[in-house]
Amino acid sequence: MTIQAWGADESSLPIHLAVRLDEGLLYLGRVRLSRAETTRPAGGGESALTICVLRLDTPLSRPVLRRVRPTAPAPDLPDLGWLKHVNGDRGAALEQFVTGWYPAAGQPPSPSSVPAGSRSLPGGLQQLYLLAEQRPDALGRHNHILPWHELQSDPLGELLVFGVENQGCFYWGLPWTWDEPQDDPTVWFREYDDEPVTEKEPLSGFLLQFSLFEAAMSADYVGCVDSLSDRQVQQLTAPLQRVPLRSFGPQARTRFYVAPGLVLSVSDALNDGKFDLWAGATHRSALQALPEFDAEWLRFDG
Repeated sequence: MTIQAWGADESSLPIHLAVRLDEGLLYLGRVRLSRAETTRPAGGGESALTICVLRLDTPLSRPVLRRVRPTAPAPDLPDLGWLKHVNGDRGAALEQFVTGWYPAAGQPPSPSSVPAGSRSLPGGLQQLYLLAEQRPDALGRHNHILPWHELQSDPLGELLVFGVENQGCFYWGLPWTWDEPQDDPTVWFREYDDEPVTEKEPLSGFLLQFSLFEAAMSADYVGCVDSLSDRQVQQLTAPLQRVPLRSFGPQARTRFYVAPGLVLSVSDALNDGKFDLWAGATHRSALQALPEFDAEWLRFDG
């Protein structure tokens, strides 16, 4: 395989892009080549272009995008019934969100019980482990809630580590105790070289926030943009519902907004007063809940 950069230098002729529709050609504008790959057949012969990624100089408007890449009819999107339980019965909110977002891997042969090794853990973690029996992604595909049999103490023996960042830069833990676990304990966040700090929500709220964050980050359909102003954030989130929890993460201070089949996270960018946004959806049509706004998406699958 070889990687080429045809038409990518300053002296190259411009590339113009058009797409063929039923009613004829639709001109989309000038593009730049960002990546191209060719593959030579195993038996020899001419190389064939197998990957070509073009980037438009001017983003397509939503109406033009709908003509070029029509959105299929939406399936039954996960609803927002769980939202009404967030500050009443967080166990119900967590269960309804997880079961709505992740399809079950299969039907259990019999009614499930609490995993034997997790019975000394707080009820919220026990509940998540039960949900993960049929929905393993509920434990995270970006960051991770550790399986109950992999729980361990932190290096100082002060915290029971139950969640880890994907690159090992930080972890979440609960106060280590030999006594019966608290019903809804404080969650501690720790980077390995720093003093631990508390998450703003106790375990019940944290697990819901963790689930929302992982749902967005690991979704098949994504929209992301960075360095937004407060006005632009308000513009994008106006049609959505805010999840009524305090911010997630002591550093990025992330808030969540939702629509059916859509989770959007808004995080404070570091030190510049701007905001980073990431949206994840269960179906491409769900991203249509995000309005057009005066900034360019880094990626938009809607």
